[in-house]
Amino acid sequence: MPPVPERCILLVEDNQDDEALTRRAFAKNNITNPLVVAHDGAEALDYLFDDKIHSAGGSGLPLLTLLDLKLPKIDGLTVLRRLRADPRTRLLPIVILTSSGEQQDLIEGYGLGANSYIRKPVDFAQFMEAVRQLGLYWLVLNSPPPPVA
Repeated sequence: MPPVPERCILLVEDNQDDEALTRRAFAKNNITNPLVVAHDGAEALDYLFDDKIHSAGGSGLPLLTLLDLKLPKIDGLTVLRRLRADPRTRLLPIVILTSSGEQQDLIEGYGLGANSYIRKPVDFAQFMEAVRQLGLYWLVLNSPPPPVA
């Protein structure tokens, strides 16, 4: 029987510097899951609602979605709202990873069903540690929900 491919991590991030920083932090922390990047909210929704991902019972869904809030076209909170409204993506683990320290964003993010809210540290060493802990919890310790058929 062929090995099961590693499920990807979806990074929804419009800032190329933050994308590069995230890739570097993943590599330094030996997080080897494939990283798919959507550069705006519309691209993220197109990816997550693509019929190919949902064929075979949704096994193509990402293991984890890292969602920025301040995105072009469709903002992160709207993306989150749409994902939680659809039964195919309702249980998808979503971590808001943003530079926003606005209390209203925090409240609304959790209110819409985010699993976690992480404010991006400005310091690279702190960002590395945040990614290490994020990877340890979400990719090792956490039991993800089964794909929805």
